[in-house]
Amino acid sequence: REITPADLGEAELVEERKVGDEKMVFIEGCKNPKAVTILVRGGTEHVVEEIARGIEDAIRVVACAIEDGKVVAGAGAPEMELSLRLKQWAPSVGGREQLAIEAFASALEVIPRTLAENAGIDPIDVIVNLKSAHEKGQKYAGVDVDTGKVVDMKKRGVIEPLRVKTQAIQSATEVAVMILRVDDVIAAKGLEKEKEKGKEKGGEPEMPEF
Repeated sequence: REITPADLGEAELVEERKVGDEKMVFIEGCKNPKAVTILVRGGTEHVVEEIARGIEDAIRVVACAIEDGKVVAGAGAPEMELSLRLKQWAPSVGGREQLAIEAFASALEVIPRTLAENAGIDPIDVIVNLKSAHEKGQKYAGVDVDTGKVVDMKKRGVIEPLRVKTQAIQSATEVAVMILRVDDVIAAKGLEKEKEKGKEKGGEPEMPEF
């Protein structure tokens, strides 16, 4: 079909520029552009790849937040709140399940603890202060890596997409369950071998040490 004015776009500037050893055409000043290009530069190819990966991850995170319209506070706030709620609920379950729930709750505290360690902050102080804040009902309290203080991350605008947070916790849980099942299989095989040895010797099999 023939090209009509509706097929044409508008731009303030179209020019060819040399970037490094390559020539590129720059189209700038477009009205409502449907596609854009981010030019990444770095001292080495490895640096460029790392920067590009970081930008791509950031864009995907923003896209998730826009698509779902659901976010949670960042900086370890949701993990600490979940940990607190699970520890409060665990006694009502009782039995071995209670121990599993409490262990899962403690594992969630690794996120704020790791944030503190990476920022050069005492993780013990951070966890203690975070627990105190969440016990007082400050469910958005997280660790400020710049000051080391516990602040309201919702007011600070430090947020994460709910989808990303949910997927991270779910994936970590699935890996932990898989490892536990592998340990069970290894332990079971060890028991079977000891039983066979015991039968050959005509005595009771010795229990393997783990």
